[in-house]
Amino acid sequence: MSTGGRPPRSRAVLAALVCGIALLPGPSYAAPNEPDPQDDRTVEEIRAELDGLYRQAEVATEAYNAANEKATEQEKRLASLRKDLKRAENRVSDLHDLAGAAARTQYRGGDLASTGIQLLLGDHPDDALDEASQARQALRNLVSVSDLQKSARAEVSRQTDAAAKKLRELNKSRTDKAAAKQKIEARITRAEQIEAGLQKEQARRLAQLEKDDTERAKSRWTGSDAGGGRTKATGAAAKAVDFAMAQRGKPYVWGAVGPSSYDCSGLTSTAWAAAGHPIPRTSQAQWHGLHRVALASARPGDLIIYFSDATHVGMYIGGGQIVHAPRPGRTVTIAPAASMPILGVVRPGA
Repeated sequence: MSTGGRPPRSRAVLAALVCGIALLPGPSYAAPNEPDPQDDRTVEEIRAELDGLYRQAEVATEAYNAANEKATEQEKRLASLRKDLKRAENRVSDLHDLAGAAARTQYRGGDLASTGIQLLLGDHPDDALDEASQARQALRNLVSVSDLQKSARAEVSRQTDAAAKKLRELNKSRTDKAAAKQKIEARITRAEQIEAGLQKEQARRLAQLEKDDTERAKSRWTGSDAGGGRTKATGAAAKAVDFAMAQRGKPYVWGAVGPSSYDCSGLTSTAWAAAGHPIPRTSQAQWHGLHRVALASARPGDLIIYFSDATHVGMYIGGGQIVHAPRPGRTVTIAPAASMPILGVVRPGA
């Protein structure tokens, strides 16, 4: 019979959980042979492991999103170049046929105007080609135009080949990122199993840790509305905020851009697109591509970028809070703006 503290069964379960975490790939934590069920460090270790896995998941997600976006854009570019190449080939073919017709007509002493070659003479296509000098000049112009078109075709062909090669490289990168993402997904599944297997008291203590962190984060906010007042959004920013807020409760799903689920940058990019201002898809691209503002100047609708590698983003809604898609296993929700390390603030539409 236990003389105090947690029953032996709970102690054994907690020990098994810690051992299970230690066996996961990635960062490891030294676990005592017999964890003290009253020692908060045990639950903190569990939480640290979970947070680490979810952090890796978000990094992998944004890396995949970026690779996918680049490959998709390259696919569009290649399709456009192939259309340009087809037009260039048709133009060269048409000029070749026209040159042949003109040469045959001149050889027979016929009227070159009937071939349509007068269109190459300049601003007066209606002038009849009734002079031999004009005919010779027209043929020279035709040869010159044909040569230029051949050069243009060759250049478009070169660009098309280069674009196809680049697409192959980007597709490989996308495949590699997808494979890395799948490996992380397997680890996340294990993390979720660990979290789901926590005993009631352990889960309560874990939730309390998160609540305590939330309260501390509120006190760390240094924006202009740190006193608690909330500036009202206006214009497109108001539409973006309203859209994002309406998505609360929808699950986080990697790579999702709605309407039933989102990842972090999927939420912010879709919200601003709904407001009539499309922005880059990924958090890194949003950080590098949008106008930056001081943290103290943050206003509703601005995007707060997190972590030194810009791998998370939330939309500021005022009052020291953001709406964001946090991580796998969570839903779109409101959180303190200072709940994660802030890299900076960007303002769409500025």
